[in-house]
Amino acid sequence: MSPLETLASTPLFVIGVVIALAGLIVVLLGFLRLIQRRPFGFVIRLLLGSTLALAGLLAVALVLGVHGYQALTQEVVAARITVTPHGEQRFDAHVRFAGGREARYALAGDEIYVDAHILKWTPAANLLGLHTAYELDRIAGRYRRIEDERSALRTVHALGAERPVDLFELRRRHAWLAPLFDAEYGSATFVPADHPAELEVRVSTTGLLIREIARGS
Repeated sequence: MSPLETLASTPLFVIGVVIALAGLIVVLLGFLRLIQRRPFGFVIRLLLGSTLALAGLLAVALVLGVHGYQALTQEVVAARITVTPHGEQRFDAHVRFAGGREARYALAGDEIYVDAHILKWTPAANLLGLHTAYELDRIAGRYRRIEDERSALRTVHALGAERPVDLFELRRRHAWLAPLFDAEYGSATFVPADHPAELEVRVSTTGLLIREIARGS
């Protein structure tokens, strides 16, 4: 299913589009009243139409903001990572995401580090079909020694996708969104990357963890 088809199948997105279009129609009817020299009717329809259009656009923005996040109702496997060392404090990480996407990253350090964004919706938002969701945010190499962290090569890569509406950042900036949802960093997790290994990244509503499921030779 294409991203457009996915959005079109989301009830809140469809409702938002319908409300926004209804608002635009009301605004156009208001201008008709203005042409007919009925200023009071124009003002009423302009205010009503603008309110509807903004409400509809807000609903659409919410859906666009969560698009790409994965629903989270229990502990789930977010990704599997193959770690391949190729020198002192250097290793590759081949990441296979839950959605099927794959990527490879060159990292420096003694350990592999992963963190995530978690959106926690309130019960009121749950009624609209919006539930707790997560998105892996970044992967990085981590050094054990503080001196290395300060002076050695730093390698950090983004795991999240670009989106037209960044709900996570909006929530962090605007407290008035608190009645709808909260934005949290999942507890970052890291494990040694000094030997070949198959890792499993798991995420729950309380944060992240990495488990080694196979050790290479």
